[in-house]
Amino acid sequence: MVFFKGIMNKLCVFISQYIRLIKSRRTAAVFVKFENKPTKEQILEEWKNFAGKPQELELPHAPEQFITYFEEDNRPQAHIDRDIYGGMGVTAGRLREDAIFDWKFVGLSHNTLRGAAGGGMLTAELLYKLGYFN
Repeated sequence: MVFFKGIMNKLCVFISQYIRLIKSRRTAAVFVKFENKPTKEQILEEWKNFAGKPQELELPHAPEQFITYFEEDNRPQAHIDRDIYGGMGVTAGRLREDAIFDWKFVGLSHNTLRGAAGGGMLTAELLYKLGYFN
């Protein structure tokens, strides 16, 4: 369970369960409850416009779009979507209201490229760009 300031800087709680890890693909079912429940449109707008420091600094391995949302009911799919933005992007889909939490969705990332190897490269690029290696 993760507590943090999320959409519109309001407290939210995330709970996730990894449902699949096959050949470097990590799929998770994610449930989230907000202090003030946003609309689906607000969540999608936040995801679409999200840009972290790597995107702001245009780092070489930073995906242009960090979170890509799919409207289709059967996406994201591990064998189709894991390599988005060279494996450095994160995909989400099936955003639906939940009876216990406010919202639920499926997330997918490349475990090696977005995770260990690519995450290490992106961290090194960020540290270099911020002047830690001067």
